[in-house]
Amino acid sequence: MKTFIPKIDPANRKWHVIDLNDLVLGRAACKVADILRGKNKTIFSPHMDCGDHVIIINAEKVKVNGKNKQDQIRYYNYSGYPGGLRTTKFSELIVKKPEDVFKFAVKRMLPKNKLGRKIYKKLHVYAGTDHPHTAQQPEQLKLF
Repeated sequence: MKTFIPKIDPANRKWHVIDLNDLVLGRAACKVADILRGKNKTIFSPHMDCGDHVIIINAEKVKVNGKNKQDQIRYYNYSGYPGGLRTTKFSELIVKKPEDVFKFAVKRMLPKNKLGRKIYKKLHVYAGTDHPHTAQQPEQLKLF
C-alpha cells in the first residue's frame, strides 16, 4: 500500500468568516487553528499546508471564562536585556489591540516551525465587522 500524498492547489483554498461575538477565546482559537491547519478535512497531512484562509471579525467582543481571568491572563515580551521584561494584562490589551489577543492565542496553537509560520499567514483578524476580503466570496462559518 502506498502513502497518500494530497495534491493541494493554493488557488482553490476556501475562505471562512467567523464572528467572535460572545465566544470564548480558547475554544474559538482551537477551532480556528484546526481550520488553518486543515485538520477538518479528510486529506489532512501533518507535514503539508492543506488548510483554508480564515477571516475573524468582532475580535473586540471575545470573552474569557472565569471570574478573574481578565486580570490573571498576562502577555510577556522580553527584550533580552536585564530589566527588559514587559507584561500586559488581557484587560489592557483587549482595549488597545483586540486583534492581537486572538492572534496570540491561535499562533501558540500552531506548530513552532516554518510550516507554522506559513499557516499563520492565512489568518486575518479584524476588531470590527468590516474587512477588505470581499472579492474572495468567503462563507460564513458558525463555530458553536
